[in-house]
Amino acid sequence: MTALALIDGNSFYCSCERVFDPKLEKRPVIVLSNNDGCAVARTAEAKALGIQMGAPMFKIRDICRQGNVAVFSSNYALYGDMSRRMNSVYQGFSPDVEIYSIDESFLDVEHLPIRDRTAWASDLRATTRQWTGIPTCVGIGPTKTLAKLANKAAKKLPSGVLDLSDERVRADVMATFPIGDVWGIGRASQEKLAHLGIEYADQVRDMDPKLARQLMTVVGERIIHELNGRPAIALETVAPQRKGCAVTRSFGSRVTHKGEMEQAVAGYATRLGEKLRRHGLATDHVTVFMHTSPFADDPQRSVSMTVDIPEATNDSLQLIKAAKRAVDGLWKSGFRYSKAGIITQDLVPPAERQRALFDGLDHERAAKVMAAMDEANRRWGSATVVPAATMGSAKKKQTFTTKFEMRSPRFTTRWEELPTCR
Repeated sequence: MTALALIDGNSFYCSCERVFDPKLEKRPVIVLSNNDGCAVARTAEAKALGIQMGAPMFKIRDICRQGNVAVFSSNYALYGDMSRRMNSVYQGFSPDVEIYSIDESFLDVEHLPIRDRTAWASDLRATTRQWTGIPTCVGIGPTKTLAKLANKAAKKLPSGVLDLSDERVRADVMATFPIGDVWGIGRASQEKLAHLGIEYADQVRDMDPKLARQLMTVVGERIIHELNGRPAIALETVAPQRKGCAVTRSFGSRVTHKGEMEQAVAGYATRLGEKLRRHGLATDHVTVFMHTSPFADDPQRSVSMTVDIPEATNDSLQLIKAAKRAVDGLWKSGFRYSKAGIITQDLVPPAERQRALFDGLDHERAAKVMAAMDEANRRWGSATVVPAATMGSAKKKQTFTTKFEMRSPRFTTRWEELPTCR
């Protein structure tokens, strides 16, 4: 029988902050979204204070002050590197690892020469904690959905490990496991199932797959098979080719001038090019959007435009040109824009792109320029070398960039921010 393990970092963003400040170990900790807007990660202590996921900072400011909550801005450079370190540990325990998200990974357990999977999982947790400082939980099951279910249930156990390979153990756990915690069952599906009197995972497991498909599309049918121990979602040890890519940001302050919007969107197009080159892909169109805040008492506007590119590219300079054309077509004064972004779909490998008939671009030279820029930024830090279009006027400081007013040092990726002994 197939056996998969799902390991994830407990309150991952908060745990990363605690690794470098032991004084936070028992203290409530939360991490905020971009622009320090709302809580996106909370420790158990913070949850106990009543801080909800997604709670706006301005609404919980008093709770944080009264409860001595440590509040941090998102530190994605730190979190991404800690995730990489954790997966390096996992690869020493299983040759087949699927990185599902920044804090979750599936491991193939079926083909490992182990007799006691619970002991193996405990060793995996202990090693990860010792080598990275991150606390984890491990769930084991014959399918991905059951491994996720086991992982969720393991968070309530002192051991932090639960193996649902045994059908009797599985039945006992599923009898009290809420459907809202089953992987793949969203809020809309919960409401439909509630009308049928279905509250727990075992009731979903026993549904007719055809009825599940009618209520929850093909996803629901797969959930039924997975809950019955029949794998319907394969382990992906090789990441599938990306079909789309996006770079979007909320502004630190409202954008009211076209030049600022052009500068911001040029920065997003530069980042888009970096992502495409890293994944070996190219695009022949970009969609730019911008909108005002729906929560502000201001005139409202939300617009977007797609600009075609003669030939699929991942050259940031070409993407900037296309993005600025979109800004030219979209811009309208008199509005306070809160967010903008650039999106693209239908990505292709550069070797498969169709060449433009009348294209004066020197592709070889352009590729060398981008490679040199990427290497400089990799070696000396992000945004060391950037296109001039992203910089604006040297006399005017950027006011629209994302706010990270409470960000901790990037301890593992910046020489100047390395932790030091005092």
